[in-house]
Amino acid sequence: MTSMDRAADILNIISARKAAGEPFALATVVRTVAATAAKAGAKAVILPDGTISEGWIGGGCARAAVLKAAKDALADGKSRLVSVQPADLFDQQGYASGEDQGGVRFAKNTCPSQGTMDIFVEPVLPRSQVIICGSSPVAIAIADFAKRAGFAVTGCAPAEEQAAFRDVDRRIDGYAFPVDEPGARYLVVSTQGRGDEAALLAALAVDADYVAFVGSRKKAEVLKSSLAKRGVSPERLAKLKVPAGLDIGAITPEEIAVSILAEIVAVHRRRDAVK
Repeated sequence: MTSMDRAADILNIISARKAAGEPFALATVVRTVAATAAKAGAKAVILPDGTISEGWIGGGCARAAVLKAAKDALADGKSRLVSVQPADLFDQQGYASGEDQGGVRFAKNTCPSQGTMDIFVEPVLPRSQVIICGSSPVAIAIADFAKRAGFAVTGCAPAEEQAAFRDVDRRIDGYAFPVDEPGARYLVVSTQGRGDEAALLAALAVDADYVAFVGSRKKAEVLKSSLAKRGVSPERLAKLKVPAGLDIGAITPEEIAVSILAEIVAVHRRRDAVK
């Protein structure tokens, strides 16, 4: 297999993993100096468990430092540049192996080649999701706006209501969405009296970054009381945002959807800022 074939093969693998929503880190050799096993442009796909799924970035000289950087990148969502350098350069510059300086993480090359490699490690994470329960006018407007804002959108509703969602990434019959999935999730229950309790039970069972109910405080209190009797913990119930959205004086379904999406974006950006 030629180098061009290998490059095309790994790019296809990367595309397939991204389409499947599978988290991974992509390591790319961006610079080499003197003799090194890998050359600039070499790539490797690194899985969350630290294994290299596809590709190659050289031998053991760089592997440990790159795998550590990949694990950290997947944990906080931030890219890293790893510079593997020979021991004499470390002594000259006064760096310590594993030290971060100016956005670069340095690692000592103890291999006989004594070359230098710079490897860019970037996390490739699933798109953040907006999961909408219900097919009310507000729910449909949120689905539309969230899609335009770049979120992956899941429409949850009974089969006979699914046609209301025009363009979503995933459709779920009812409210049986996965409890655990990679990436950030933002849930909105807008069932408008059709399956409120069932949707809230499902939503509150998920460790989501945001769970909101489109409805009045009075209605929400009645539902929360019922859910408490069904065993939902006070901690889970306290996470429910009612009323949903920022207070912008919204009246129409579209205005309410804008206020909710704005609140989701605010939570999403705060989440990114604390990483």
